[in-house]
Amino acid sequence: MTINEIAKMAGVSRATVSRYLHDGYVSDEKRAAIAAVIERTGYKPSVSAQLLRSRHTNFIGVIIPKLNSDSISRMADGISRTLASEGYQLLLACTENDEKKELEYLSLFQENNVDGIILFGTIFTAAHRKLLSGLLVPVVILSQYEKGFSCVYSDDYQAALELGRCIAPTAGETAVISVTPSDEAVGKRRLKGFTDAFRESDIEIKKDHIAISGFTAQSGENAARELLSRHPRIDTLLCVTDTIASGAYRAIRNAGLTIPDDIQISGFGDSTVSTVLYPALTTVHLCFEQAGESAAHILLSHIRDENEPVSEVRYEYQVRVRGSIRSRA
Repeated sequence: MTINEIAKMAGVSRATVSRYLHDGYVSDEKRAAIAAVIERTGYKPSVSAQLLRSRHTNFIGVIIPKLNSDSISRMADGISRTLASEGYQLLLACTENDEKKELEYLSLFQENNVDGIILFGTIFTAAHRKLLSGLLVPVVILSQYEKGFSCVYSDDYQAALELGRCIAPTAGETAVISVTPSDEAVGKRRLKGFTDAFRESDIEIKKDHIAISGFTAQSGENAARELLSRHPRIDTLLCVTDTIASGAYRAIRNAGLTIPDDIQISGFGDSTVSTVLYPALTTVHLCFEQAGESAAHILLSHIRDENEPVSEVRYEYQVRVRGSIRSRA
């Protein structure tokens, strides 16, 4: 039983239940409704949860999927600068892309009385939704959209669609290196944006031309090598991250092919590596620092006022066309 479930059964908001549990102002009518539900269900908030809102620690828990990521470090910079200016300190937890560790850290941060949590979202399971709904500290989800929670995320579908439209006119046989479709933003929305853009140009990206990779450069190299061995006529390769694309560069060159004449290639994220590669990588620039700042500001608003409504913010993007794709004749 969670606060959200108590609120739904009583016909009140989650914030109203929270105020009731912490002896804040609640009208007599709503107080009676909440009390009746609690008595009927036998709901008992934990002692740590009751104490959680009684004081501020000036610590914010930040849960990230990995450390060696240009995009994550840029978002973390935005978070850190914003929170530091307000006197808060970060407690950083790295899950190594293990969604079970996300659950562990969410519970651990709440038990240790942080004032709020920023979760870099990856994969959301039923267990995630249940735990997030029961948190008594405010949480903001960064990089993924999850209904009912404050989120800061990019329009991955539209960005991939726009990038695909830039590449499709010079494409023939096309392949994609994606990641697990359980990752809603990267593995599902970006892939759909690419396939829809190419469909507009009457180019079908066949299922056997879509490889699933990890997030590392080595995984990208392995996936590209496998695609090229099975489909040697590929002349266009779309990668859902810049890191994956950097590995694909190695596979393409090791196969004796040139970029972009033999194979044009794109990435996603406009990381530092995208301009170091030669030719420079065509990609999508995402405003990561702005995203981190927005997440921090939203969390501060929730900390200051538990009645603050849920916020959904999409951060901006721009397609960066560079030398890794062929120019139109």
